[in-house]
Amino acid sequence: MEARAIQRTVRQSARKMRLVIDQIRGRAVPEAYAILRFSKKRAAKQIHKVLKSAVANAQQQALRQNAAFDADQLRVRYAVVNEGSTLKRFTAAAMGRATPILKRTSHVEIHVAAEGAASAAPAGPAPTAEPPAAKRTPRARGAAPAKRKRAKTKTATARSKAKKPREGK
Repeated sequence: MEARAIQRTVRQSARKMRLVIDQIRGRAVPEAYAILRFSKKRAAKQIHKVLKSAVANAQQQALRQNAAFDADQLRVRYAVVNEGSTLKRFTAAAMGRATPILKRTSHVEIHVAAEGAASAAPAGPAPTAEPPAAKRTPRARGAAPAKRKRAKTKTATARSKAKKPREGK
């Protein structure tokens, strides 16, 4: 059983939030709760909310499927912070100018799954072998693209020969 939770437009930059989310990725949920609770980062509070929501979603899913549920058996399978839209504001600067202020936002997504549950393989046709070498293009074989040589024009050559060193007085 796998459940997820997403929180959009969190008013903190994704770069700062990734420092915290990297610490809980792949951990057991109780351990992740402990890490988030004792973290000094402001992002830990928002990520804690999303993790709590993902666990609650897993519990609801178990209730709907009439399955046994134990929150201590869950692991953080997927945790990512993406950039959201940026709020653009301006502030006054010297000599009547304005300088931009970028108020960055981020989207937090967390997936939790039971420890025994393996991630399902995509249900589709098996990948085929590489196409024969005759059908591949030179670019597909890893050949570098051909560099074009720039031909010198007569005027450029004439100009370079016509330049003479300056004589001092």
